[in-house]
Amino acid sequence: MKIEVLGLGYIGLPTAVMFANHNQDVLGIDVNPKVVESLKNGQVHIEEPGLQEALTSAIEKERFRVGLTPEPADVFIISVPTPNHDDLMKSCNLDYVLSAVEMIIPCLEQDNTVIVESTIAPRSMEDFVKPLVEKAGFVVGKDIFLVHCPERVLPGEVLQELIYNNRIIGGVTPACTSAGKRVYGVFVKGELLETSASVAEMSKLMENTYRDVNIALANELVKICDHIGVNALEVIEMANKHPRVNLHSPGPGVGGHCLAVDPYFIAAKAPEESPLIQTARGINTSMPDFVIEKAEHILAGKMRAKITVMGLTYKGNIDDIRESPAIEIYQKLLLNPNYDVVAYDPHVQADFIEPDLNQALYQADLVLVLTDHSEFKQLSSNDFSTTNQAIVVDTKNVLELYREDNHYFNLGNIHKAEYRLLES
Repeated sequence: MKIEVLGLGYIGLPTAVMFANHNQDVLGIDVNPKVVESLKNGQVHIEEPGLQEALTSAIEKERFRVGLTPEPADVFIISVPTPNHDDLMKSCNLDYVLSAVEMIIPCLEQDNTVIVESTIAPRSMEDFVKPLVEKAGFVVGKDIFLVHCPERVLPGEVLQELIYNNRIIGGVTPACTSAGKRVYGVFVKGELLETSASVAEMSKLMENTYRDVNIALANELVKICDHIGVNALEVIEMANKHPRVNLHSPGPGVGGHCLAVDPYFIAAKAPEESPLIQTARGINTSMPDFVIEKAEHILAGKMRAKITVMGLTYKGNIDDIRESPAIEIYQKLLLNPNYDVVAYDPHVQADFIEPDLNQALYQADLVLVLTDHSEFKQLSSNDFSTTNQAIVVDTKNVLELYREDNHYFNLGNIHKAEYRLLES
């Protein structure tokens, strides 16, 4: 097959390279000339374990090339961003998806398969994508096979999970579903789950909404326990000893391109019917301000305090800062003229980030650990020895070698941190 992938980001590029390394001829399309140029030079532009080696292999096999404009092909896979609209309910913005569909329509031929991998609101395939294809004169399910196949991969494990995870194949018609199965059958070893496009859309959204709601329960527990002086992390540990309880881990908020975005797509479609989803979103979006409030209480009365923010990505061991609560916390702290705020993240390259850990921690009064990078798990008291006897608030419970220090606090006992700086 000749396969084209539109959108060479965190999902599109690994998908394109995977097909190429399974002996398909793949053309990757991206509207960003810098991305295209980097890939033409054989260099990935995102951090994902094994992706650079996979790209090199695909290029050496002469199965992968990149460009800015689509060409005729057998299969078109659309993997472009779907941000929130700037409206009250933060509904799904389909502009990039529909633009990609319009780009490929002049290239469509009889028996082509068009797959949308982008996460989209319920009924987007039926109500928006299908009419565009039909307007061009094609009969969906007969001339063109239209499918929604949402990705279900974990950053840091993408190449492994693309192969072994079950894959939802949601066709606009049964014939479309069959066409989608033929495409992903090239490399997927997990089960190919047949369903309709609308069910596929909602299933993907609910997978992430389920997690968002359960994280919100854990974050609300943190606030309750902070108010009454109980260790929330110990509560979670004890409760999870029950054979049918699995409380999620709390944190400084929820970020990324899925959990922080997808629930809104459901709520916007049915606002009156989704109070639980909306409440959970409100709890999770409140956590950055909760962390900032705690920081302010800890530093109350201290003039010109230095705060070191450790980790800016929305999860550990990646370079993705999309919708990151850590970024929000960092940016809001910068607004306080009484704070000297320094950011450190070994996975993110930016001019405002201090690249040296020792320099970032030097004479810090407060250290906020906001991301669970593996590098942080190895830090001990010696690594914090140049701070100004800093209070360390580990919102990800990741500093395994530092937990016995009397300046260490996490979301379980953060209510005690407000008094430690005064004592020291």
